[in-house]
Amino acid sequence: MTPAINAAKQKKIAYKVHQYTHDPAHDSYGREAAEKLGIADERVYKTLVVELDQGNLAVAVIPVASMLSMKLIAKAAGAKKAAMAEKGLVEKTTGYVLGGVSPLGQKKRLLTVIDSSAKDWPTIFVSAGRRGLEIELNPHDLVALTSATFAEILQ
Repeated sequence: MTPAINAAKQKKIAYKVHQYTHDPAHDSYGREAAEKLGIADERVYKTLVVELDQGNLAVAVIPVASMLSMKLIAKAAGAKKAAMAEKGLVEKTTGYVLGGVSPLGQKKRLLTVIDSSAKDWPTIFVSAGRRGLEIELNPHDLVALTSATFAEILQ
């Protein structure tokens, strides 16, 4: 069990865990998950950590085939600017390694924004806290678990 799975389990949220063999040579963790699990890219969401202009961190949850708009995530987080956070800072703050960062069960709870497109699906897939492990859950349950908000944050 990972902290992400434990977070869903503790709150009694309906979820399914999906596991696949991770290939370190694959160039995209999220697309690899979609391919190996036979799921449309649009239903698999990646977790990105950004650093805001005041030095605070925030989490953006977006479809794996999409690009995050730094302008829109900054606006959604109440900041003027945003930039991708450094790998070491992400891993230290979340407790997860890159490619396995989950929006759930992070060491430090961060402001979380989920792209509005997630509302189009009955369930979405996000990292369960380890490369090769995804958790499928209702996007509204993800909001409840992370105190997130929905916003349009794609380029």
